[in-house]
Amino acid sequence: MKQILLVDDHPMVRERMAEIIRLETDLTVCGEADDRFQAMRAIESIQPDLAIIDLTLKRSNGLELIKDVHARYPAIPILVLSMHDELLYAERAIRAGARGYITKQEATRKVMQAIRCLLAGDIYLSEKMSAQIAAAAVGSSRAKAGLPLDGLSDRELSVFEMIGRGQSTRQIAEELHLELRTIETYRARIKEKLSLKDANDLLQHAIRWMQSEGSN
Repeated sequence: MKQILLVDDHPMVRERMAEIIRLETDLTVCGEADDRFQAMRAIESIQPDLAIIDLTLKRSNGLELIKDVHARYPAIPILVLSMHDELLYAERAIRAGARGYITKQEATRKVMQAIRCLLAGDIYLSEKMSAQIAAAAVGSSRAKAGLPLDGLSDRELSVFEMIGRGQSTRQIAEELHLELRTIETYRARIKEKLSLKDANDLLQHAIRWMQSEGSN
């Protein structure tokens, strides 16, 4: 029996995934978590055969969790289940250590296909994303149209998201365990990369983007 850990901050999403998984006679849900701390504790004690992780978690960031799990337990395959734009996040997730990416919009239809793929030792991505990553690997210079945030580093993107959720510089620093001046440096880099003129412009841009992500 293969054990699967569910990491998502929405109980209804975890419940839906659990229902799908439990229809399979050789799979079981061995645990659930809604933040980075709970997830690492569960992985350390259970060491599941596969972890399904959302990118937006309570008080934490899914990409950072993926990096932690991959560094400490590289044999555990990670499937990302997210509402976020695949073109912006899938490649980042794979670089962080995930072996698959699926959006919540298509999860019910394809989640089992993705799970089986990862348990067999393969990588699961949509055809569109696979083609884009392949193009990048051979040095394609084609820009990712409509993705101005693509130039942000993983940490900068995390800070940008947290700004969009209304968190202050101090709150971001505490959550990421970094100094205030480090977060200020990230903010300055984000403003420069996105051509934003001041802190208010940054806040409004981040809020609008988070709202658009939530409506996807």
